[in-house]
Amino acid sequence: MGFLSGLMGNASEVNVDELRDQLGPIMADNETIALAYKEIRDMYIFTDKRLILIDKQGLTGRKVEYHSIPYKSITHFAVETAGHFDLDAELKIWISGDSAPVEKELKSGTDVVGIQKALANFMFV
Repeated sequence: MGFLSGLMGNASEVNVDELRDQLGPIMADNETIALAYKEIRDMYIFTDKRLILIDKQGLTGRKVEYHSIPYKSITHFAVETAGHFDLDAELKIWISGDSAPVEKELKSGTDVVGIQKALANFMFV
């Protein structure tokens, strides 16, 4: 991911093989990572059981918040693809009990169809 793209709030796809060791301690038994995206220091991870939002805080990023959202808590989602003038795609996820969605911007070229399919596969099991 380019630094400028990261500063603009865009997310890029991360190789899930690189995350297995890092996230192993917080993963459930038999839980596997399907997709992962990163925005500068923050990440959101799609596993076969939940969505994990990782928020690194402070200047050093040593303080980390892990927000775990079971797929059964997601009421609906929206994916907006990139256009000619708006080069970013957008993902919105509504969680039961919250009126405001979780919003993530995805840089041009991100597999928005893959994200949509992953959410649908995990939510509609």
